[in-house]
Amino acid sequence: MPATVKHRFLINRDYARLWYGQAVSSTGDVVFSTTLVLWVADVLAKDQSWAPAAVSGILLAVGGAVLFVGPIAGVFVDRWDKMRTMLGTEVIRGVLVAFLTVVALLPADAIPVWAWLALIYTSVLVLNATGQFFGPARLSIIRDIVTGEADRARAAGIAQGTAGAIAIVGPPLAAPLMFSVGLQWALLLNAASYAVSYAVIRSVRRDSAPDPGRSEGSQPGLRKEFVVGLRFFAGSRFLVALLTLAVIGQCGLGALNTLNVFFLTDNLHSPSHLFGYLGTAEGVGGIIGALCAGRVVQWIGARRTAWIGLIVSGALLLTYTRQTEFLGGLIVLSLFVVPITMLNTAMTPLLLAAAPKEYLGRVMAVFYPVTQLASMLAASAAGWLASTDLRNLDGSLAGVRFGPIDSILAFSGLLILIAGVYARAALAAAERSTSAAPAAEHG
Repeated sequence: MPATVKHRFLINRDYARLWYGQAVSSTGDVVFSTTLVLWVADVLAKDQSWAPAAVSGILLAVGGAVLFVGPIAGVFVDRWDKMRTMLGTEVIRGVLVAFLTVVALLPADAIPVWAWLALIYTSVLVLNATGQFFGPARLSIIRDIVTGEADRARAAGIAQGTAGAIAIVGPPLAAPLMFSVGLQWALLLNAASYAVSYAVIRSVRRDSAPDPGRSEGSQPGLRKEFVVGLRFFAGSRFLVALLTLAVIGQCGLGALNTLNVFFLTDNLHSPSHLFGYLGTAEGVGGIIGALCAGRVVQWIGARRTAWIGLIVSGALLLTYTRQTEFLGGLIVLSLFVVPITMLNTAMTPLLLAAAPKEYLGRVMAVFYPVTQLASMLAASAAGWLASTDLRNLDGSLAGVRFGPIDSILAFSGLLILIAGVYARAALAAAERSTSAAPAAEHG
């Protein structure tokens, strides 16, 4: 079957192959990360007062890779052949996890705890750092093999739906693997997933000519090339508008991710052991949104999907803050994630249309770290406000009572709603006044 023949769900054969490889690899990653958290918490730092800090080190290693390696990675991805970049990262990650698997055969007390933690943090940092090369390269390949705004939105929706399904299924697989057969088997599963991903990626055949990269002699310095990418991004009103609305949206989501467990106990009046069901509700909403996103983009376009998604999700988050019972909160939270997922799905074709191929790596290297940083800062600010200045807030307005948690989340919902109103005007104005979109079509 030629690559251009459409599949009912996976668009075409080459995208289907990329999806198979990414699904297997991502499942291995989720099992891997969950297993490491369990191992650190229940083995290395068991009954220690510093156990939460030890676990947080894993999350800091992930964030550090995104913030510090991501921007630099974008320059190299723009220089290198994208297919070779993807294959190379899978080799590096597979070898690293295989090495960690061998080390894990040793008894836990054979190595000092600090050395175990250093090895784990370094491994997580390297794995996620190489992922900063893999992601933009994969997006560039998808740009070659999937054409048209609607199909690109479908591809993004499929990826998000798959990630949501893996987030639901992956963690429950990790605990039985670790506690029944041991850490090394969970690690071996992840190493094998990279091997499968490598084989599937290698089988992809693009209709366009392979990307040769740029010759070494014609390349400017790393810093100069990075600055050129920043100037291109800053000079595109459309990209700046996309980044602005994404940052505002992430500020709202960062607060929700931090305070949702406290909203469960304080506002929904439910025990904390039900918190996992809120995550399941978000996963279900994400899958529904991902499955619907491609069709919605085909009906109304990616730009309208983006601003409507923001407005609807902001209104739903405001509705969520008024819930007082667990079931009502569960339903509204699941509904809230549906338009958020559609928004995230619509962003992919918009970014691909606004960024010429030769700048795509650097555009992604600006976009994702900045939005990640916004989410982290919003999460920190929300936690700080709920713990200090707004801790004793208790009031009412027009007969509606409000406290610290629901007030912060309501402000977050208002931010998301404002971002939607901004997006409606800003994206249209930017598209008319900038040459980004025409440049993308001819790039």
